Amino acid sequence: MDSRPNPPGPHGSPSPDDLDTLREAVRLSPDNAPLRQQLGEKLLESGLPDEAEKEFRRALALAPDRVPLKIGLARAFLQLGKRSHALVLIEDIVQQPGAPALAFLLHARLLFHMGETAAAVAEYRRAIDLDPAAADPELASQLGFNADPETSERIEGRLRARAGDAELPQPVEVERPRLTFADVGGMDDLKEEIRLKIIYPITRPEIYQAYGKSIGGGILTYGPPGCGKTFLARATAGEIRAGFISVGIHDVLDMWIGNSERNLHELFEQARAHRPCVLFFDEADALGASRGDMRQHAGRQLINQFLAELDGVQSSNEGVLILAATNAPWHLDAAFRRPGRFDRILFVPPPDAAARAAILRLLCRGKPVADIDFEHLARRTDHFSGADLKAVVDVAIEKKLREAMQSGAPAPLSTRDLAQAAATLKPTTREWFATARNYALYANQGGLYDDILKFMGLA
Repeated sequence: MDSRPNPPGPHGSPSPDDLDTLREAVRLSPDNAPLRQQLGEKLLESGLPDEAEKEFRRALALAPDRVPLKIGLARAFLQLGKRSHALVLIEDIVQQPGAPALAFLLHARLLFHMGETAAAVAEYRRAIDLDPAAADPELASQLGFNADPETSERIEGRLRARAGDAELPQPVEVERPRLTFADVGGMDDLKEEIRLKIIYPITRPEIYQAYGKSIGGGILTYGPPGCGKTFLARATAGEIRAGFISVGIHDVLDMWIGNSERNLHELFEQARAHRPCVLFFDEADALGASRGDMRQHAGRQLINQFLAELDGVQSSNEGVLILAATNAPWHLDAAFRRPGRFDRILFVPPPDAAARAAILRLLCRGKPVADIDFEHLARRTDHFSGADLKAVVDVAIEKKLREAMQSGAPAPLSTRDLAQAAATLKPTTREWFATARNYALYANQGGLYDDILKFMGLA
């Protein structure tokens, strides 16, 4: 028998056997928070942030004040793209005495993603002052720490570009989605709003022209993460067979002064060159944060550029259909809500029971299933997002795979399998509503968040 240790996974990540050993140890000692922390960290190293999030949450239930567990959960959130969730945790940690260098490093990374480069620079410096080993060469380069001071000049945490400093922006991919509204479970009212604003002007242009209504404009969707905002945007493009350009903050933000504005302009120009085209901005609050909250002149300039592009100051936006999604509409500058910009702001709530049943049917399509009672499962998954429901199916499938490996024969998914999987998960939307409730109750100018109050039964 070979007694050599199992080889590590790719790039030094733990081997599957290492993870299985840790999982078994946690199963035998479920109340051991340090052991769950170790498993969570190994899962992050293995590129399994979904599982890591669950482990860190379970460990925090056992040791709610343990800072390394909060940092681990924030790292999992960051890998999953849940930046607002990560920011809430990290902001609390860095305000505490004795916060570790890793917390400041994560804070710097989150602030940079949000476009607050000057604040990111300050937090990065705090991190490496506390622990020089915490240095992150990639982040340091993005923040301009490695720039030659003789050829470049820092302004408010960003660099003034000189000749030859920055590369020209690379064109982003123009997709041709095959998804349609038939692939989106529920959301019937939301689909109808999008049809009136975006789809019918393309498919029945003569009616809109009769009323002098141009083809274009914007819709901003907001709500808890994982409820299908991005999926719906792709399906919208598929409905009208339009091009689709998905824009993340990394496609826009640049450390060189002026380059972020140029990147944003080029994205709009690319959409105009491929009209009809849906231009979709994910995490719109990161690009369109309230100017009143900004200390950086450069950040305000980017917002002004964004508004000018929406208005079509230099080029017509006819045939450019602009969708945006945000988890935090309260951080978006009010100017974006004026007519002609994002003049439709639509709340995307967690799916209702009928929508949950429809989503589960779509998720189970093409998989071996028995006679599943989707309506029963919908009742058992109140407040679950679409992403939560996908996690339910994934957990159930993982269990069936383990059983199949032991028995040697695959068995179909059953109602019981999915119900048991659902019982192990909690809806992730509750954290979002805890924050949204305060804004809806105390910062609801013009009734903007009335839909949140109605959904929560507070109206």
